[in-house]
Amino acid sequence: MIEQNLILILVLLPFLGALAAATLPVNAHNAAAWVSGLVLAGGLVILAMLHAPVSEGRVLRVFVQWVPSLRLNLPFRVDGFAWFFVTLVLSIGVLVVIYARYYLSRTDPVPRFYSFLLAFTGAMVGLLLSGNILMLVVFWELTSITSFLLIGYWNQSQAARDGARMALIVTAVGGLCLLVAMLVLGQIVGAYDLDRVLASGDVIRAHPLYPLVLVLFLIGAFTKSAQFPFHFWLPGAMAAPTPVSAFLHSATMVKAGVFLLVRFSPTLGGTELWFFAVTGTGMATLLIGAVIALFRHDLKGLLAYSTISHLGLITALAGIGSTGAIVAAIFHIANHAVFKASLFMAAGIIDHETGTRDMRKLSGLFRAMPFTGTLAIVASAAMAGVPLLNGFLSKEMFFAEAVDWHNGTWLDNSLPYIATAASIFSVAYSVRFIATVFFGPPASDLPKQAHEPSPWMRRPVELLVFVCLAVGIFPGLTLGPVLNDAARAVVGADLPHQDIAIWHGLNWPLYMSLIAMAVGTLIYIVFARRISAGPEGPPVIWRVRAQRIYEKLLLELTWKLPRRLHGFFGTERLQPQLRLLVLLAVVCLGVTLWGALSPVQKPLARTTALNPAFLLMWGVGAACAIGAAWQAKYHRFAALVLLGGAGLVTCLTFAWFSAPDLAVTQLLVEIVTTVLLLLGLRWLPRRREEIAADKLLPAKIRRGRDLVIALVSGAGLAALSYVVMTRPLIPNVGDWFLRNAYYEGGGTNTVNVILVDFRAFDTFGEITVLAIVGLTVYALLRRFRPAAESSGVPDQQKGEVTVALKDYMLVPSAIMRWMFPVLIVISAYLFFRGHDLPGGGFSSGVTLAIALLLQYIASNVRWIEARIVILPIRWMGIGLLIAGATGVGAWLVGYPFLTAHAQYVDVPLIGKVPAATALIFDLGVFALVVGATVLMLIAIAHQSLRSARQREQEAEADKKEAL
Repeated sequence: MIEQNLILILVLLPFLGALAAATLPVNAHNAAAWVSGLVLAGGLVILAMLHAPVSEGRVLRVFVQWVPSLRLNLPFRVDGFAWFFVTLVLSIGVLVVIYARYYLSRTDPVPRFYSFLLAFTGAMVGLLLSGNILMLVVFWELTSITSFLLIGYWNQSQAARDGARMALIVTAVGGLCLLVAMLVLGQIVGAYDLDRVLASGDVIRAHPLYPLVLVLFLIGAFTKSAQFPFHFWLPGAMAAPTPVSAFLHSATMVKAGVFLLVRFSPTLGGTELWFFAVTGTGMATLLIGAVIALFRHDLKGLLAYSTISHLGLITALAGIGSTGAIVAAIFHIANHAVFKASLFMAAGIIDHETGTRDMRKLSGLFRAMPFTGTLAIVASAAMAGVPLLNGFLSKEMFFAEAVDWHNGTWLDNSLPYIATAASIFSVAYSVRFIATVFFGPPASDLPKQAHEPSPWMRRPVELLVFVCLAVGIFPGLTLGPVLNDAARAVVGADLPHQDIAIWHGLNWPLYMSLIAMAVGTLIYIVFARRISAGPEGPPVIWRVRAQRIYEKLLLELTWKLPRRLHGFFGTERLQPQLRLLVLLAVVCLGVTLWGALSPVQKPLARTTALNPAFLLMWGVGAACAIGAAWQAKYHRFAALVLLGGAGLVTCLTFAWFSAPDLAVTQLLVEIVTTVLLLLGLRWLPRRREEIAADKLLPAKIRRGRDLVIALVSGAGLAALSYVVMTRPLIPNVGDWFLRNAYYEGGGTNTVNVILVDFRAFDTFGEITVLAIVGLTVYALLRRFRPAAESSGVPDQQKGEVTVALKDYMLVPSAIMRWMFPVLIVISAYLFFRGHDLPGGGFSSGVTLAIALLLQYIASNVRWIEARIVILPIRWMGIGLLIAGATGVGAWLVGYPFLTAHAQYVDVPLIGKVPAATALIFDLGVFALVVGATVLMLIAIAHQSLRSARQREQEAEADKKEAL
């Protein structure tokens, strides 16, 4: 139990830290750094406590119940490989936090940076510990979103915005492919549990859908790990702050793809298709990235393409899939994270202290920055694969796997040559990094005078370089045990212990390393001046760039194609848009009814005798609807009144068919929408102007077309209603709700029990959407300025909108004000009776909103706001918090989210009173509905008042001009 709680804390801790950092003041730089560092250090402490059982080969699991009835749980698992990777992420994260504290400017919103960083770390930890492949995809996409925020942190920079958008688009598209692959995998295996999927390799490889799954899976992994041809987004992410680049390129974002490849290699690998796709792509990326890196002039650009190259190396090892290849891949993941994080931090120090990253301007910095130069030289040597450094060992293991015999194909035979060629260019760009920046004559045109950074800014680099040396000299003592635990978690528990030694004698891997170091150094010496004077990229690759293809596709798909479609289908007028939507609904309805009315599914009639009173009522409703359509031609207000009559008949119909909850809700919504339309009438164009604007069709033809569409739509809805009401009396989910509403939910009003108990999570999502809609309407209305000539009422009524509405009201304003306390009592009555009788949080919230709106209609806007203070946004926020807190409260006592509890409570002098936690949730619904409804309608009232004031000012200006 302790281990399970520790795993849950490990997953939640970064997200809680992100919330804490986000609430800090903008200038709380030290506090944000301390919070972030302590959160990540706390995660490392938890991992240390979990190390003992993991090192014994155990897989630690924890399940969080989400929807038990559907067997939907949130499983997390920790094995040797996940423990190794999470430790790497959190360790690099702590160093990045320390480094960022001294790198970021005092003017930057630092708490926001640390909040994004911790959220991104939480997404990575969730991805690495996911025990369900669908949950893995959720965290996978969350890493894309949070990395978008990190890359675009300096949002004032166009390059940062473009780089963040490019990274999000490419990785999100790959994530969609991965989602489809995981869905198909789950169907093949019969479960979405990660352990089940990993153990079903034979079943998956033998399935006909295996090629489809593999292609979609690899697209997801390749886009995330920047493999060719999806590598172009990674250099664009260099516009992010250097701490972000160091974190993303070393231990997180781009490593997620290779983590997935290594994790699923035993399951999806072992086939020729896997070998050619994964190893071929990895080797191509390894070589292309190394070649381009040599020609980059920007320090971070060089390191970005070197990251692409090293990711290709790890991908190629995952494609080979042998035991030695998996061990080498995991080993190089750690080694690359260490020396690449140190190099990015060194590049950030150079940029921070000199003002530039352009290697054509940098020279002779070793004199001014000897400590930083020494650290960068050692880290570059590790990247190049120099002996006695960690990069040399894992590259030797890669060479050994490249030389080894696998399947005898042309790709297998070419592996040693491609590996050697790529390593030659790796040495060349590493030598260029050292020689160009730190040696040669002193630079004369630097924006800043070069000097050593703050000691604490250099401490993370020093620690990382020390690890490069320690692992390179004592690999078995430092990383050997952890590496073996991680490899066993991937390959299997029967994997023999892998000894990592410095010396293996004179063999082909050693010869390949020596050739690479000698030839790579020679290439730089011979072509150094030409490379520095040339463009950023070799000529052939410079002309054919994946980024240009991406930009072309983006231009076509997001600009040109939408404009063509808009030109064909689009219109700026509302009526044609609605007409297209209605026609689409009619087509879908026709297809549905064709199947529902087929002879195979002929329903059993369940009809009752037609009541004359009901027929008369619907005759009135039909007359109101026809009258509304006819009056819309001449007088919109009369059409609105008749439309309200048709809505009232609908409410009575619900009550007639024993649906009082629907009747009450429909009546209240009818009132609110009527007020909404009343407030919006003034903004509509004059009817004669609207008719004159449609010159494509004569008025009679246009009205006839609309009449046909209306008749077809009405007949379709009538047929659909007939099919639903005459379907056979068979058991359905509604019967279950009727039987269990009281015993399971503690209420006799089944509709309300469904909303606040059985389907409370759906309701929570719906009120969240309502809050978003309310804020969106408010934001749009703040920017909207109605035209002075807009008017939906007769021309002589030009006063304030509230005055225009009062002119139409038959009830005096004083009575409408007296109705305010009455409606408050009715609202409370509907709220407290809602669990057993018609009512509830939604209807009571709308009732209170109507009470407030009546005051706006009966009085001047400024008069009412001086007497009743309404803060609708706070109502919405408090409502969401109350509803969410109800769900969290169920969690705290060990039940699934939003589980309700009902019982009878003894109240003095009253007796036993039914009480349920669902009432608290309903209170949240009530508060949010009041806030959202009032926010939208009051915003419209204010805009109308602004429009009236504008007309008054224009009229006064006209009078002055006339005088």
